Amino acid sequence: MPQTGRNSILMVQEIDAIIGSDAFVLGYVTEHSHSISNEIANEATKSGRVKDYGDNDESFDTTMYVEKGDSGQNAIKQGIKQKKKLKLWEVDINKNANGQHNATFAYVVAESYEKSSPSDGFEEISSTLQVIGESQEGELPPLPPEVIEFGKYGFETPGETGQPAPSGS
Repeated sequence: MPQTGRNSILMVQEIDAIIGSDAFVLGYVTEHSHSISNEIANEATKSGRVKDYGDNDESFDTTMYVEKGDSGQNAIKQGIKQKKKLKLWEVDINKNANGQHNATFAYVVAESYEKSSPSDGFEEISSTLQVIGESQEGELPPLPPEVIEFGKYGFETPGETGQPAPSGS
């Protein structure tokens, strides 16, 4: 069965986060892409041209609706402003045959952060995160339900949530 974009989330964490601290799920992502391109070595010799693989260039591009206070969006913005590296995970929320989540991990630097405020729609943030070295494929243990259900809401019974009852005067 083909993978759908809805089954893939991005999580970020500042590179100097305390060991054991959680990563932040990027909220309201409308799309993201992971690109890998290769610089081709192309040299002229007396015997003809020599072409071979050069260095890879990898990046993640994201577009998301602005959510004030979103920790993931703030981490990207602070990363670029403070020139701090980030850790990034692209995670398949569906479990694999091992009961784990397939994931791609990379150390990244924020190359760009752009906020647009159109008069006819929601504010959006677009960013490009350049991979340092190469991303790595692996597995994450099962994610907590609240991470997988991020952006969705669960079933409620009447009166389960809302405003607290007024206190007596």
